[in-house]
Formats: sequence, structure tokens, C-alpha cells
Amino acid sequence: MAGSGHPAQIALPLDWKAARGARDFYVSQANRDAVRFLDSWATWPVPVALLVGPAGSGKSHLAEIFARRANARLWDDADRAASEEALFHAWNEAVESRRPLLLTARSMPEDWNLRLRDLQSRLAATPRVRIGAPDDVLLAHVFEKQWRDRGLEAPPELTRYVLRRIERSFEAVARAVELIDRASLGRKKPLSLPLAREALLDL
Repeated sequence: MAGSGHPAQIALPLDWKAARGARDFYVSQANRDAVRFLDSWATWPVPVALLVGPAGSGKSHLAEIFARRANARLWDDADRAASEEALFHAWNEAVESRRPLLLTARSMPEDWNLRLRDLQSRLAATPRVRIGAPDDVLLAHVFEKQWRDRGLEAPPELTRYVLRRIERSFEAVARAVELIDRASLGRKKPLSLPLAREALLDL
């Protein structure tokens, strides 16, 4: 950071890839039940489960960790599946093969407006768990991780400043990071409190 003895950090205009390792996943009150639920997959009544959570909540990250550990198949955004028939067959295949299938979604199946009755009945019998509303510790971790995914470190004072001024949601965190990152690139300025103040005016 400027003035701290470290080089100024300016984001590079490159595609960034989120870290998806188990060490990159932070367990908090909001997702602890989901982690425990996935850890006990061998006790599920059927080898299919549904992980529900808002955008940016880390459900896809957690699902990928689970898939590696349990040799499971994943179906992200099951609530927006292009084919109900395909989802129905994937459910049946998991039961027949006994290979776990984890579905992720932003809402419960009752809100998906499903037309295929057989799929409705399968999903009604599917164990499910929800990632809850984020607490302050988890929001701070998500904010800082999104910067690390971009190759930058957010100083603690920047994290505190931003989180005090945005809605307490994962989507708001992602939006704030995007705005600050865009401002850093556009103005060729390093990550800083003044930059964040300017960028967050757009919120």
C-alpha cells in the first residue's frame, strides 16, 4: 500500500479465477450446518442432496470441495435447469449407481415452478440444507477472499470501511468489490480508502 512500505496494488486487467481449495473456504455460523450436513453424506436417506443459498454465499465452492471428497457429481443452479427431464434422470442415476449427486440452488424446489410431477416427488424426498444469512466475520472473509482471487490484499481498514457502508449480503459484497476494482483499473489507482469512497458513491 502507498505509505506503508509496500508497493501500490493496482489490479491487472486479466481474467481472475477464484480459489476453490478447502483451505480457501471459511466456516462460520452461516454455513456450519451445511458443512456438517455434507460431512455426514453417508447417512443421507438417498445419495442426492440439495444445497441452497444466495448468490455469492460460497455454495458452489463448498459443493466443489464436497465433490472432490465424496467423488460426487454436481449440478449447479438446479433451480434454473434447462431440462427438467435431464435433472430427473440425473437423480435416478445417482440412486441406481449410489454415486452422490449434489444439487445447488438459490431457492427451495417449491419455488421452482416445476411441471414434471415425477421430479417434484423426487425433490420432495431429497435431503436439503440452507446456507444462512452471513455474519460480519463471514462477510469480511468473503470480501478479502474476493480481493485475493484478484491477486490483491485488502487492508483491514478498507474491509471495515466498506462493510459498514453496504447491505449485509453476499451480493452487496460482490458488487462493492466489482465497483472498487473497476475504479482502480479505470483510474489506474491502487486499492485505498479514498478510491473506495469514490467507487461506493455508485452504490
